[in-house]
Amino acid sequence: MYNCPTQYLILLICAPHSAMSTPSDTQPDTLDPEDWNALRAQGHRMLDDMFDYLAQIRSRPVWQPIPDTVSAQFRQPLPQQPSDIAAAHQTFMQTILPYAIGNAHPGFMGWVHGGGTPVGMLAEMLAAGLNANLGGRDQIPVEVERQVLRWVCELFGFPENASGLFVTGTSMATLIALLVARHAALGAEVRTQGIAASGKRLTAYTSTNAHGSIAKMIDVAGLGTDALRMIPVNAHYQMDIDALEQTIAADRAQGYTPFFIAATAGSVNTGAIDPLAAMADSARRQGLWFHVDGAYGALAMLSPEIAPRLAGLERADSIAFDFHKWGQVPYDAGFILIRDSRQHFDTFASPAAYLRRETQGMAGGSPWPCDFGPDLSRGFRALKTWFTLQVYGAEKLGKVIAHTCELARYLEQRIAQTPELELLAPVSLNIVCFRYRCSDANRVNAEIVIALQESGIAAPSATTLDGKLAIRAAIVNHRTNKGDIDALIRATLDFGGAKIAT
Repeated sequence: MYNCPTQYLILLICAPHSAMSTPSDTQPDTLDPEDWNALRAQGHRMLDDMFDYLAQIRSRPVWQPIPDTVSAQFRQPLPQQPSDIAAAHQTFMQTILPYAIGNAHPGFMGWVHGGGTPVGMLAEMLAAGLNANLGGRDQIPVEVERQVLRWVCELFGFPENASGLFVTGTSMATLIALLVARHAALGAEVRTQGIAASGKRLTAYTSTNAHGSIAKMIDVAGLGTDALRMIPVNAHYQMDIDALEQTIAADRAQGYTPFFIAATAGSVNTGAIDPLAAMADSARRQGLWFHVDGAYGALAMLSPEIAPRLAGLERADSIAFDFHKWGQVPYDAGFILIRDSRQHFDTFASPAAYLRRETQGMAGGSPWPCDFGPDLSRGFRALKTWFTLQVYGAEKLGKVIAHTCELARYLEQRIAQTPELELLAPVSLNIVCFRYRCSDANRVNAEIVIALQESGIAAPSATTLDGKLAIRAAIVNHRTNKGDIDALIRATLDFGGAKIAT
């Protein structure tokens, strides 16, 4: 039952009709349609077009170059007058949809991009219609985000009182983790006096195989990229723990203040997993913040077969990861999880008057999400994630993750059986790096990658490992199957042979 004062109910019942909110036929400046039925019909056509796109996606090229005539259409001046939504939709179908990067396609293997799902698409539509701002206040959308937080804590073995937040992606999640770690190392004064006032020179540590966003966020956090120590890796592209310990000791001897270790759980270059348990031990001995970049790999915890390889993840002080990669949630849906919620809150909470809190009314529900990150205006990213987890369930998502790893092993086997091809890195999870054997291999394989992409058959990317250019296949999409792997092999051999012949 609602807890409303009796006087308020009487006033509401007795209020004149003019005091109530009523539909108006004389509001010319609204952005709502004059004809809701016409818009409804157009909306159904748009929805059906996207269902058709996903259902028939195998009939399309993975990617295709953008013609100059198409690019020119997006250099027009600002529209001044209204136009028909059907015309805008037609433009979308003809000049936008065909020239996207193609990560919904099963042949897309270029980068670690999730494929999205129809369920996630529908949830995104619902979220857009609701148009909730999840900066805070007492509203169920915030509770949905908190529900996902509780699920994440359960998945990663974090305490129930840990804190977390939806963000754009792992880059922003890493920045938040760095700022909380900086606050923990320097104290509350860092928020008012800055880093220089502490007199300490902070240093952070990650591997040479780590994602470039870590160095970028070290810069954004005001530490300067020289503060980041790049630790060498072993033959499996995992951080060398002895080298880590030696570097920390050398920094302390020179007067630096080590404060942050970033491990990688599934590198985007090779899929390698750092020795998380050993790094957690090192961080504890040294008194450093232990962060895990689990951008895509952390969600392998959903797979019982793969989860044991992430032992030590549960000991992290913070984990950054993306639901929009292996979780298949539509972009964007990154997440930061922080073990020490008090430290997290103290890093970002603001006493601004316009953020006044109450125990009742719309300003209730404190603390708010804006107390745990830099954004006050925040979209309802949690809804498409909540829908994905509710509809598919953790077990099904875990099987999808395991299947992509099985496909990577299948690709590894195909490469081993094909004399013209050579594996360039151990296959840890779902990323396979290989090349076509030939003289001038770097140039030829770079050309093969471009030929593959422009053919529309498959879309891997290129990377360089120990000076060797590799064709890099990241198998993330839940739609990918063995036929797509076979198509990649055939096309690689065809293009490689053609390059050698010329």
